[in-house]
Amino acid sequence: MEQLKWHQYGVNDLTERLGSSLQEGLKPSAAAERLEENGANELTEGKRVPPILLLLNQFKDFMVLILMGATLISGLLGEYLDAITIIAIIVINAVLGFVQEFRAERSLRALKELSAPSAKVLRGGELITIAARELVAGDIVYLESGDRVPADVRLIETNSCYAEESALTGESVPVGKYAAPIPDGDLPLGDQRNIGFMGTMLTRGTAKGIVVRTGMETEMGKIAGLIQSTESMETPLQHRLEQLGKLLIMVAIGLTIMVVVAGILHGQPAYGMFLAGVSLAVAAIPEGLPAIVTIALALGVQRMIKRKAIVRKLPSVETLGCASVICSDKTGTLTQNKMTVTNVWLSDRRLEVSGEGYDPTGAIYENGKAIDPKHDLHLKRLLQVGALCNNAQVERVEEPSGKRRRGAAAEPVSEWRLKGDPTEGALAVLAAKLGSSAKSLETLYQRVKEFPFDSERKRMSVIVSHQGGRLICTKGAPDVLMEHCSYVLWDGKVVPFTSTLKRKCAEAGEAMAGSALRVLGLAYKDVRPAEKVETEDDAEQGLVFIGLAGMIDPPRREVKDAIATCRRAGIKTVMITGDHQLTAEAIAGQLGIMSRGAVSVTGKQLEEMTDEELEKRADDISVYARVSPEHKLRIVKALQRRGHTVAMTGDGVNDAPAIKAADIGIAMGITGTDVSKEASALVLSDDNFSTIVAAIEEGRGIYENIRKFIRYLLASNVGEIMVMFLAMMAGLPLPLVPIQILWVNLVTDGLPAMALGVDQAEKDLMQQKPRQAKENIFARRLGWKIISRGILIGLCTLGAFWITLVAEGNDPQGLMTAQTVAFATLVMAQLIHVFDCRSSRSIFHRNPFQNKYLVLAVLSSLLLMVGVLYIEALQPIFKTVPIGFREWCLVFVAAGIPTFIMGIGSVLGKTKRKPAGKWPLGPQTVSR
Repeated sequence: MEQLKWHQYGVNDLTERLGSSLQEGLKPSAAAERLEENGANELTEGKRVPPILLLLNQFKDFMVLILMGATLISGLLGEYLDAITIIAIIVINAVLGFVQEFRAERSLRALKELSAPSAKVLRGGELITIAARELVAGDIVYLESGDRVPADVRLIETNSCYAEESALTGESVPVGKYAAPIPDGDLPLGDQRNIGFMGTMLTRGTAKGIVVRTGMETEMGKIAGLIQSTESMETPLQHRLEQLGKLLIMVAIGLTIMVVVAGILHGQPAYGMFLAGVSLAVAAIPEGLPAIVTIALALGVQRMIKRKAIVRKLPSVETLGCASVICSDKTGTLTQNKMTVTNVWLSDRRLEVSGEGYDPTGAIYENGKAIDPKHDLHLKRLLQVGALCNNAQVERVEEPSGKRRRGAAAEPVSEWRLKGDPTEGALAVLAAKLGSSAKSLETLYQRVKEFPFDSERKRMSVIVSHQGGRLICTKGAPDVLMEHCSYVLWDGKVVPFTSTLKRKCAEAGEAMAGSALRVLGLAYKDVRPAEKVETEDDAEQGLVFIGLAGMIDPPRREVKDAIATCRRAGIKTVMITGDHQLTAEAIAGQLGIMSRGAVSVTGKQLEEMTDEELEKRADDISVYARVSPEHKLRIVKALQRRGHTVAMTGDGVNDAPAIKAADIGIAMGITGTDVSKEASALVLSDDNFSTIVAAIEEGRGIYENIRKFIRYLLASNVGEIMVMFLAMMAGLPLPLVPIQILWVNLVTDGLPAMALGVDQAEKDLMQQKPRQAKENIFARRLGWKIISRGILIGLCTLGAFWITLVAEGNDPQGLMTAQTVAFATLVMAQLIHVFDCRSSRSIFHRNPFQNKYLVLAVLSSLLLMVGVLYIEALQPIFKTVPIGFREWCLVFVAAGIPTFIMGIGSVLGKTKRKPAGKWPLGPQTVSR
């Protein structure tokens, strides 16, 4: 069936086009034919991978295959502890990978749970209840408060109908629904007020409608299709480790073969050289690397939980570190999601209100001077009407904070919360701030009748009794309300509402709206004793216009600083919202998102752009307003094509495709739907933008720590290979026996590397540009540092071995002493090097004892080494002998030379790191 703009058509056109009847509905036979032709009204899933296959797929990874090979070799050598350790590493990584992919498979199932299980439908003149999956286009359905809309429905009758659509459109408050056709062609979903969308819920009133779209053709179905078609991308860390694994296996095997061949050619026993070669190959491949990466990520996750960020996909922690753009929702993330009256206009007086959110603490000022409402009857009347024409309640709630004093219960934390509509809540808080709360008025005014707000009328009225009389209180859209007012309060007097005064009020309202405020007009009327007021028309005529209240959802206080931090870190913040353009621009300006040269576009303007045009302009656009789910996905992909690593936030079903497509998808923990959480990699437990920035800082720190222990592990491995390789090339005996190589690999390489994984970040971490997602793991001179340090460690170890061999003689005892000195020198050189790895500058740049875990790991490794040298039971196993003071002096000098040489080189070639600078970073087109 052709996709039509259903909101444009009248009722008769709808029934004619869909072959239905308002009185009879569809005939059962016609409904059965349509069900057979178009399929069930349900969201279909793509081909699902069985859990067992998901688990088995984890063992196809290249690094896992390397580890399995290392396990086999270790077993052949009799190193069963090493083999067990590697098997544990493989299992841990497989389980983590399985959990991540299994969670991703649940995204669509969470979406399906939003579908209604049943529906009331008119079939053949009878009102029956059927399974919602049996609905077809043309069915007449009946809805009431609390019902989920079972399909996309064009409403044809409504009665005070409101729907909660935040999951689909991003609107933070229930929206009014009505039946009248809307002539405009292209409208955002949030403006299609005569359509009930599948999965949304009626919060008030009743409605009758005709089904226009079912299943995957619904707006919810489109999102399901987008989720299915969006592939989860491999993270930079996963890609880098895959590359590293392939490189290491080739280098290790190549060098090991050379060592074995060289040793045999120089007369070494073939079997002994084979064992040494295999040991060297095992040591050269850092099988502990995936485990250390996993531990570093897991500990980072624990730290992020304390900072209100919950990680659902472990590798995404590292991806955060290279985020160059954050696409953020406005409501609740950048703002407080608490409408607050900030301005009041009364007869040419512009008043300002202090205080934010639902806490009724604040005052009202005119020209900087506080006003007492008791002495300002005009203001007092506005406050009374705002409080009386209101169904919202604001109350103080106390909850345990989780913080405890020893021997005491958790300390309570009080918070003001709203029950009801946010706009009404803002008026209720305004009245409470100034002593006119609803509770204080309850004894004086009793509600008699209410004419609820309606999207077509755009106003609400209540009648209250007071001291034997009656008072009508009305609020609504200023332009509509003024048409029902015959009088106005002006300078404290009721005067005729002339065209001149109406123009002044209208101009004041436009000025407030121009400041991105949501503006409401308030009016009242004293009812004469004999006057009958039975209908809306009776009540809402001859009103007295009081004034205007301007409100806004204020920005979170900490967000402005967080955005400034992002700018210093070279990260652009982009606001994507379903709100109006003017409001979005105003908030963006306050927060510093709209910098000089930045522009904003609407969803309609976005639709007029081609993908190429959007990609070209993406770096300049800071605000997207009135956007749809498809728009969000286009924005993310355009930024990615520009070479950016994109973090995307969202809370609704509509955000799920873009969240899944982004390099790092972020869902809201408080307001987020299950669908958005399932599609995300990170959940903010406080829905706060500042938490994203904290998570990015953590992600950067984790990546730098990964680089630190890669630097340490590989330099150590290069040193081990070089001492063996150079000895064989020089025709010397083996400087290390196989068991010593494996001991260094397991103990000295492992413990300090793990401690580096939890090292504190350097202070200027958030003043650097984000790294490119495709940055080589050895970038920024890391490869040079690894190779040069490894060669120096190898040379110094070999030098200590040769000096001792010459001094002690090339007999079995002298060789064992020389091998012991080489073993001790290699261990000491690596343990000194680990402190150098803490900084990208030099060992002297940071306090070496700041990382207590590293100090403990180094001391543990030293004690184990001393034990191997001096415990008699271990000496035959590890082929060591006790060494004296002279040998220890040689060990310390030889082990310290690499750090001394690298330190001098660092001072001579010192270059300052470039600061992040200001956004934009310029075009960075990268093929994806």
